[in-house]
Amino acid sequence: MQNESDAAAAMKPNVAQIRLSVDIGGTFTDVVLETAEHRFTKKVLTTPEQPERAVLDGAQLALGDAGLVFADIDVFVHGTTLATNAVLERRGALTALIGTTGFRDVIEIGTEGRYDQYDLQIEKQVPLVPRALRVTVEERMNAKGEVLLPLNERMLHRHIDFLHAQRVESVAICFLHAYANAVHEQRAREIIARALPDLSISISSEVCPEIREYERTSTTLTNAYVKPLMSAYLGRMRTALDAAGFRGPIYLVTSNGGLTSVETARQFPVRLVESGPAGGAIFAADVARRADERKVLAFDMGGTTAKVCLIDQFNPDHDRIYEVDRAARFQKGSGLPLRIPVIDLVEIGAGGGSIARIDALRNVVVGPQSASSVPGPACYGRGGTQPTVTDADVVLGLIDPAAFAGGSVQLDVEASRVALRSEIAEPLGMTPELAAFAVYEMVCESMASAARAHAIEKGKGFADRTLIAFGGAAPLHAARVAEKIGASRVLVPPGAGVGSAVGFLRAPVAYEIVRSYHVRLDSFDAGAVGTMLGAMETEARAVVSEGAAGAPMQVRRVAFMRYVGQGHEIAVDTPHGDDPAACARILGERFASAYSQLFNRTIPGAPIEILSWSVTVSAHSAAAGLNAAALESGAAALAEGEREYFDGHNGARIPVPVYRRETLARDARVSGPALIVERETTTFVTAAFDAEVDRHGNIVLQRKQQQQPGDRT
Repeated sequence: MQNESDAAAAMKPNVAQIRLSVDIGGTFTDVVLETAEHRFTKKVLTTPEQPERAVLDGAQLALGDAGLVFADIDVFVHGTTLATNAVLERRGALTALIGTTGFRDVIEIGTEGRYDQYDLQIEKQVPLVPRALRVTVEERMNAKGEVLLPLNERMLHRHIDFLHAQRVESVAICFLHAYANAVHEQRAREIIARALPDLSISISSEVCPEIREYERTSTTLTNAYVKPLMSAYLGRMRTALDAAGFRGPIYLVTSNGGLTSVETARQFPVRLVESGPAGGAIFAADVARRADERKVLAFDMGGTTAKVCLIDQFNPDHDRIYEVDRAARFQKGSGLPLRIPVIDLVEIGAGGGSIARIDALRNVVVGPQSASSVPGPACYGRGGTQPTVTDADVVLGLIDPAAFAGGSVQLDVEASRVALRSEIAEPLGMTPELAAFAVYEMVCESMASAARAHAIEKGKGFADRTLIAFGGAAPLHAARVAEKIGASRVLVPPGAGVGSAVGFLRAPVAYEIVRSYHVRLDSFDAGAVGTMLGAMETEARAVVSEGAAGAPMQVRRVAFMRYVGQGHEIAVDTPHGDDPAACARILGERFASAYSQLFNRTIPGAPIEILSWSVTVSAHSAAAGLNAAALESGAAALAEGEREYFDGHNGARIPVPVYRRETLARDARVSGPALIVERETTTFVTAAFDAEVDRHGNIVLQRKQQQQPGDRT
């Protein structure tokens, strides 16, 4: 497989096999163009005010390398953090909330829990909608979906006049128990849409038809808040691509790692909140499958954040709830809850652009604030003056300032040294080099700590896990992170620098529907459940068929079960069949097995209930990705030169050999310390590791026998 632009069109590829993917990050926009024979990649700085500009610029560069034009592209796959950033920066639409009388303040009351019960000055996140724009209507359903009080349409019309007078752009309708019966929400939408046709409307029975009033309202409100922004952005993107000559379909990556159509993304943009990190998890799972790595820790470090995800048997962990915009970054319960299907990962503010500073205790801390792409790290020469992780890496000698991001960004080493000296070195009485080493160590420790906490929460360890590193900054830090957590094996795959964008091209077209429908196993009605699941499957198939017409579809049905009276459920795959006794028995057996795995016990004789059901339909397109030939053995590794690296443990600069990745043949061995450079990233092989290239082109770092977990570099 050829990864470099000089692999350009040796021959014209088959148009039907050409696919383009773009990952818009906080600092860089990554572009990957794949044909049947080649992969072309580009990294360009993100343009926050007009994200589509960086997309088009990067795509044009990749197409130029391949000798192609936009009209040659068959499929465009896109992931973006635009929805997330709109919530974080509070720049979504002016939104109103319409609820049931008596439930005006549900988004402020929440669950009445405190994420830090001993903090007397606790700060909760400010709701997306102020109280003045939260109105209620007389109506009432019970938990079974039975109408207790009809919708008061006269009251609703008065609210419509209020919304118009306030110039509201979007509205969320969240009525009590609408998951059980959506008729009142649907009627309210119909009335509002007729009176205000330009108003964007989201209803909870479509966005999140599940129990738990607070989470359902929060999810629907977030969808309404970002819907006009995302719809406008996707419209501009479609127009710009049309003008450039692209005529194929556009797919968006969802938070659970599937692809969906632009139309669906416009309706439910809340499902795009974690699309970029989801692509990275898909990429790592695909790499693990090819390399037969069954226990993996995926480590993705970009310009703004770092993400870790546990992958077992080639499948990333999944969850059904995600928090955005936490008041206390690492404390569960301090953010806005979104009840959406999501790949379970932990994200921390520890990217290449994360800003380093000295805290009140005179400790060096890194992040979560980021210099992003504007103004960027000091070395970018774009106005940034605060030291970042990238500045530290440059001063340490880990990055070639003339070849950063494939040479697209020329780095100013002296600017990095000045920033580190003024903000860290002089206040602490040390050299800029030692300050840079402190920043490097602290960011690695932050990522290692996040990985430890995530694994402990999942009841898993690292001793037998392979760390798969990708993202522009991860290969520079992966070996040191592995040392800190006790992992003995690190794998850096081809295309690591643009891993999430490559992962987008491996994602299936998929759609998941979750609905609440309460049943107990001791009174299980398989017919009613089967009818509901069949309707959910039909709805999901309709969405998937838009992007995978003719492709075989896979269906997964899941029941979320618990013992009666418990507060949380566990996912259990459901059997097919209409025999109530058989279905109930099998579900009970599977629940007992899953419960025992989690808690090492069951509760004999306790009744079991199911609160919600999930149906996922997925299909892989015919072109699932570039099939690379096995790498052939060749000459031994030959360094192209040396670079001076500042070893903070010894307080001196030492010469480190530099290798070009594309010159390393299969089985080529490199002993650390060493640097292996490529267009989008650099792999730092610390003194604790040896590196070898496997048949798939992966750089595999294996801990040296004499080194022990936690040993110094």
